[in-house]
Amino acid sequence: MTRHAISDLLAFLAVAQERSFTRAAAKLGVSQSALSHTVRALETRLGVRLLTRTTRSVSPTEAGERLMATVAPRLQEIEEEVQAVSDLGDKVGGTIRITAIDHVVDSLIWPRLAPLLHAYPDLKVELSSDYRMVDIVAERFDIGVRWGDQVARDMIAVRLAPDMPMHIVASPDHVSRWGAPQEPADLLQHNCITLRLASSGGVYAWELCQGERQIQARVSGQATFNGAYQMLNAALAGVGLAFLPQDLVAEHLASGRLVSLMRDWCPVFPGLHAYYPSRRQSSRALRLVIEAIRLPS
Repeated sequence: MTRHAISDLLAFLAVAQERSFTRAAAKLGVSQSALSHTVRALETRLGVRLLTRTTRSVSPTEAGERLMATVAPRLQEIEEEVQAVSDLGDKVGGTIRITAIDHVVDSLIWPRLAPLLHAYPDLKVELSSDYRMVDIVAERFDIGVRWGDQVARDMIAVRLAPDMPMHIVASPDHVSRWGAPQEPADLLQHNCITLRLASSGGVYAWELCQGERQIQARVSGQATFNGAYQMLNAALAGVGLAFLPQDLVAEHLASGRLVSLMRDWCPVFPGLHAYYPSRRQSSRALRLVIEAIRLPS
């Protein structure tokens, strides 16, 4: 197989995984027209259509799905073996791709990673903020970071933070105007700041519990966002109630800019964990990153 053939396969895989020529071109650092030409040339050589293109979407055909299932893992294995050989040298290099929620990147991962990058100039990290439940193998991430109960059983998981209390918060002005809810049913009468889930397109239902009682409160309100920082800012502005983790609201609770409501209904979520496939543990760069971000003993 020629070098160009491998490059063309990588181009096809990027489009198939991203379901978008635009996103794949940005990921590969090429123009959209050049990427489209590369994929069409590959289809011509193979004599089969690999992608179904419409004005709104791109998806693999049956032949494209088969190529993804067979070729992507092999290219991943080649990449890992090349990295393993590189690890035998004195330098630690390569790129470690991490997916995590936005405020987790800012408050936890980046502060722990920054010193590591100073110590290893050839090491690179790519941090992607995303609320989707990402398939890290299919999308070629090295590490995923999510709550402990969201990690698949076939992954190696490393704890990054203690269990996290959740809070229903609002500004003091909002509470003085609209009162404080006492029960989940009361939330239906309040303006709640909601989160749109990228994976399903639905609005996140607040997961509340009191003893053995567990309730998914399907709240609504005037403002819906797809990120925690925007929800926090809306709560600080007095727009309504927000359901947020303690690490994001702690300083505002301490300063009195926010108040915590319905504490006996707010759960404690399993701590954040980094996870990765077992076959990736041979990478020296991966081990260094994991050690840097894990919960200090």
